Amino acid sequence: MVVVLAHVFVPTGDIWRHLASTVLPAYVANSIWLMLGVGTGTLVIGVGTAWLVTMCRFPGRRLFEWALLLPMAVPAYVIAYTYTGLLDYAGPVQESLRALTGWGRNDYWFPEVRSLGGAIAMLTLVLYPYVYLLSRAAFLEQSVCVFEVARTLGRSPMRSFLSIALPLARPAIATGVALALMETLNDFGTVQYFAVDTFTTGIFRTWYGLGEAAAAAQLAAVLMLFIFALVLVERLSRGGGRVHHTSPRYRQLPGYRLAGGRRGLAFLACAAPVTLGFLIPGGMLAYWAGLTAPEMVDADFLALALNSFILAALAAALAVAIAVTIAYGQRTHPTRLTIGAARVAAMGYAVPGAVIAVGVLIPFAWADGVINDAARRLGSAEPGLILSGTIAAVTFAYIVRFLAVSLNTVEASLAKITPHMDDAARTLGLRPGQTLFRVHLPIMGGSLLTAGLLVFVDVMKELPATLILRPFNFDTLAIRTYQLASDERLADSSSAALAIVLVGIVPVILLSLAIARSRPGTAAGREDERP
Repeated sequence: MVVVLAHVFVPTGDIWRHLASTVLPAYVANSIWLMLGVGTGTLVIGVGTAWLVTMCRFPGRRLFEWALLLPMAVPAYVIAYTYTGLLDYAGPVQESLRALTGWGRNDYWFPEVRSLGGAIAMLTLVLYPYVYLLSRAAFLEQSVCVFEVARTLGRSPMRSFLSIALPLARPAIATGVALALMETLNDFGTVQYFAVDTFTTGIFRTWYGLGEAAAAAQLAAVLMLFIFALVLVERLSRGGGRVHHTSPRYRQLPGYRLAGGRRGLAFLACAAPVTLGFLIPGGMLAYWAGLTAPEMVDADFLALALNSFILAALAAALAVAIAVTIAYGQRTHPTRLTIGAARVAAMGYAVPGAVIAVGVLIPFAWADGVINDAARRLGSAEPGLILSGTIAAVTFAYIVRFLAVSLNTVEASLAKITPHMDDAARTLGLRPGQTLFRVHLPIMGGSLLTAGLLVFVDVMKELPATLILRPFNFDTLAIRTYQLASDERLADSSSAALAIVLVGIVPVILLSLAIARSRPGTAAGREDERP
């Protein structure tokens, strides 16, 4: 972050003036429209479906509790490629429409999927689970007493939702929307494929097209300011308000049994995002993969899968190890320094992958230059690229970006272990390190596996940082999907895309189980269905 922001003061000649007078306004306008559209869409879908499956009773509710998370397993660029193949002029939807009506090219209007509106729709379909995830968890944590009081005062279920449940869940909802917007600003594959100019696409064009690293870093700095402004607005929106649950009673939540047309509308409201965000693209990918797999799943495909596995496994293992070190350091030495350092280390998740890649590549390339110059002066052979353009650089970027994912999971697990265990271990003569390995790690085994798995899947899906930092001739499944789709070989890209989606389903299941068990006072998180 320091490297990127420091390049604001690096002179770039006429390059920055040219960018500011030509493409920078489009980058700003498109980024703002994307944030407004995706923020509104994820808010409506995420909060609405979370309230329905938590507080209402209708057919299919149990299924939708976990199915609504499935679109989270689909990378945004994958769903963009899939819907382009479905809805383009040569796609099956328009072909069927022309066959049924006899229309020609200019005889009808059809919405253009490769547009700003199309990008908003694609990103909304895969990012609303962030809002759904946190909103449902917040609704599950609410006490039944406040709803009972509201009913005695004559409040209808809808008025109770608007005046009580929604304000109580506001911090969680705001956090979910903020996460969705951060992922929106991080996206590269969707906006690049749909020809929507944003800061992320501008960074790539400036770096690779113009060869201007300093100008690319300045664009990255502007994008970081967008992120900081987003976080600041979310914090300021809270004002001085606080929300608390003042009752310790956590009986079953009131289940509003829907009847008649409301049951059907609730079912459709939950089924639509699952169908559009997972079933249709997943089914289309499976269909295309069945057609092209004999040609595409070969030795090269297996090599790409191995590369993806190596990078993801290495980053996951290191991220978990570092997270355990940081979290246990806070536990044994809870000073302002250790707590502050942990918060700084977890900031990377808020920074887009392209920005992190620029901030990593510039100092790593400088260090490689220093090392090679020193070797040349000493008369020895130049070692070449040791840091930049190697697995070390891309792994470091992954850890910077996704450390927060593992750190939050590890901290939550470690906090559940009573400090009395530490005291007992110390009285038995164990040092802090021995206590960690012999007491804490065995207890935290499941959480460590979950943390590693979450990082593993995020790395499998990451595209911008991988594109910039990957070693030469070292591609991954995400890169292969992007390259084939960019060449309009959508069906050929399906096998790699489907592999990424299938891997992503695993943490979705884990998240669903965690949410189901999150409500205090329930056995295994399952609520009594009796009225």
